[in-house]
Amino acid sequence: MTLLSRLYGVRPTLRHRVRVRRNVEIPAVDGVRLLATHYYPAGQRRPPLVLLRSPYGRGNALDQLPKLLAERGYQVLYQSLRGTAGSGGRFDGFVIDPADADGTLSWLRTQPWFGGELATWGASYLGYVQWELAARDIPEWKIALIQDAPSSFADGFMYPGRAFASGNALGWVQLVERMFTGGYGITRQLTGMIGAARRLSRATLTLPLQEADQALTGHPVPWFRDWVRHGPGEPYWASTDHRANTARMPSLVHLQGGWHDFFLPGMLADYAALLAAGRRVRLLVGPWSHGRGLYTREGLTDALAMLDAALFGRQVPSGVRLFVTGAGRWIEVPAWPPEHEPTPWFLHPDGELSRIPHDGRAAPSRYRYDPADPTPTVGGTQVGISAGAKDNRRIEARTDVLTFTTAPLAEDVEAVGPVRVRLHTRSANPHVDYFARLCEVDARGRSVNVCDGIVRLRDPGDIRVADIRVADIALWPMAHRFRRGHRIRLQVSSGAHPRFGRNPGTGEPIATGRGLRPSEHEIFHDHSRPSALWLPLAPGAS
Repeated sequence: MTLLSRLYGVRPTLRHRVRVRRNVEIPAVDGVRLLATHYYPAGQRRPPLVLLRSPYGRGNALDQLPKLLAERGYQVLYQSLRGTAGSGGRFDGFVIDPADADGTLSWLRTQPWFGGELATWGASYLGYVQWELAARDIPEWKIALIQDAPSSFADGFMYPGRAFASGNALGWVQLVERMFTGGYGITRQLTGMIGAARRLSRATLTLPLQEADQALTGHPVPWFRDWVRHGPGEPYWASTDHRANTARMPSLVHLQGGWHDFFLPGMLADYAALLAAGRRVRLLVGPWSHGRGLYTREGLTDALAMLDAALFGRQVPSGVRLFVTGAGRWIEVPAWPPEHEPTPWFLHPDGELSRIPHDGRAAPSRYRYDPADPTPTVGGTQVGISAGAKDNRRIEARTDVLTFTTAPLAEDVEAVGPVRVRLHTRSANPHVDYFARLCEVDARGRSVNVCDGIVRLRDPGDIRVADIRVADIALWPMAHRFRRGHRIRLQVSSGAHPRFGRNPGTGEPIATGRGLRPSEHEIFHDHSRPSALWLPLAPGAS
C-alpha cells in the first residue's frame, strides 16, 4: 500500500500489485529520445492509461502518485520532457516542443499494452503540458486532471496587471537550477535550499534585471532573459499561450486550484472557457498555495472520484467545491462565480474603510515610493514555502504603505467571488504601480492577508502634475469569512517586492534599465473621487 493511500484514506477496494519498467525510450518525431517510467498493475490486460509528462525528474518522491494509481488498476506512463532527467534535447522554459507529444502519441498507439483509453494528470508544469497536448485531436483522451496550471503562461505568471513577476520568475529559475544541478535527487535539492532565500532576495535587486539570472545561478538562463525582454502581449508569448486549444480538450476536465496560487485567475478563466466549449468541468479550490493541494485528502479524493468516473464508469462529480477561509468549511455551488452582489467599501481620509462614502471634500492620503528601498511583501501568491496567509503588521508599519480599516464587524461578513479596487490617484511620475491587499485584522491587531493584486499604469504620454488617474486593480478571487469582532483592512502601496518586480520609475525597459526614480503619491477619497474596494457578498447580505 502506498504512503499516499494510507495517509489520505484513498485505499482502493481491490489493491493490485505494482510492476515497474524503467528508462523506457520514446522517440519524439524529430528523433530526440525521451525517457519514461512505466507503472502497471500485475495481472491486468490493457488497463486504462494515465499519462504524466514532467520536467521535474522521475524516481523521487513524486513517484508516490504513479504507484497509487497503479495499485488502483491504472497503468501510468511517467515521462521526462526533453532536456530533463536523461531525456535528449534542450529544455526551453515554458516553450514546449510539439515534437514530444506527437512522438509520444504515435509511439503509444503501437504498444500492445495500450488499451485505447487515456487520461492525463498533473500539477503546475504537469498541468500546463496538458493544455499544449490539446493542440491536436486525441480520440483516446477521456479526461484531463489539471492542478494549478492555466492555459496561458504569460498573463497569470509573468505579467499580472502588466507588472513583471520577478520574484516568482527567479524563484522558478532557482527551483529548476537545483533540480538540474542536483541530479533530481531529493537530498541534494534539500541541501541546495540552504541560503536559497537570501540568494534569491539579492538577485531580485540586480540591475539591469536581465542579469539577475547570472547573479542567482552563476550563468545566463536563456529563457529567463527572454521572459524579461518581452513585455505583455508581445508575439514571443504566443508559443506559451494554449487558450485556442480549449475546444480539443477531452469531454471531462477536473480543475484544482488554491486561493494563494499565482495561477488561480487564469484557471478560473479556463473553467469558463471549457464550459462554453461544452465540456463537463469539476472545479475544486482549496486553502492552498501553489502545488500544495495535490497531496491532500480533499484534493486526492475529489480527483480520484473524477478519474474513476471517466475510466471506470462511476458517477461524475459535478459543480464547484470551494473552501471558505476564515470559516474553515467546504461549500458546494453550481458554478463559478456563485451569485453575488459587488458591494463597495469606501476609503476615508482618516484611514477608515466604510460602507458609507465620504460626503464632502477631503485632503488625499499621501506616501512616497522609493524603488531603491522597495516596499516588501510577505506571504500571498509567491513561489515557495513562504506563500500563503501571513502576519502583515511589519509591512503596514512602513511609511510607504497606507491602510484603511473598518470598525469591528457587528456580524460575520462572508464574501465569495471576484474582488476589485478602484483608486483615484495622482503622481507627477507617469511610470507607477499600485498594489492593493485585503486583510483581516483580529482582536489582537494581527493583520492576515486574504488576497491582493497589482496594476502597472500605462504611460499616458504628456502627463501634467495636476492630472488624476484611475487605477483599477483586479485582486485574486476569494471565498472568505471575516469574523464578527474582527476588522477588514485594505493596504495601498506602490509595490510588493519581490513578488512583483519593483517599478524603477524611469520608463526604461525593465530588462536593461539601470536608473531608479522615487515617486510621490496621492490617493483621493472624497465625494467626487470615491476610491473603494468591492467585495462579492451574497445577494441581500447586509
